[in-house]
Amino acid sequence: MRRIFFSVLYWLPRRPRWDTGTTPPELERFVANAPPGRALDLGCGTGTNVVYLARHGWEAVGVDFVGRAIAKARRRAREAGVPDRSSFFIADVTRLQFLSGPFDLALDIGCLHSLPVRDRAAYAAALARLVRPGGVFLLYAFAPGGPATGLTADDVRAMFTDRFDVVRVEEGRGRPSAWYTLMKR
Repeated sequence: MRRIFFSVLYWLPRRPRWDTGTTPPELERFVANAPPGRALDLGCGTGTNVVYLARHGWEAVGVDFVGRAIAKARRRAREAGVPDRSSFFIADVTRLQFLSGPFDLALDIGCLHSLPVRDRAAYAAALARLVRPGGVFLLYAFAPGGPATGLTADDVRAMFTDRFDVVRVEEGRGRPSAWYTLMKR
């Protein structure tokens, strides 16, 4: 049902509200202070951040379960001249066995908070397998309430406690949300 809902939104004349086409300043700040490496964008949508990372020297991989979004992402990468530094996969973020690590950076802007609670352990295990020790996971999530299931800081710590350390939490503006910076042990 979730896949159908999200797929339909990419066929509407206007893009989904979360597909802003703008790279968030939190990612820009990270990229400005880290050497390029391999990056994984979970729930990448139309590839805005994969393309941004590729333009800044990263080898970037995007995963989303909406085929139309991935088609747009591939087109965006070609138009930006970075198809050789970016790749995209239509897949479920809880089933990433086809990917090989290690990744230096994992990014999730609004994907994890919408997963059913029953799928979060598989997501966390896949992420732990793919991110190298010392690698960074940048996570943006809504707080509970509203249309997304939401995550609290305690939820994030509990989900990743045996794999990652939460090194920073920045409260979001407007709707209750936060940016989490986690480092793989």
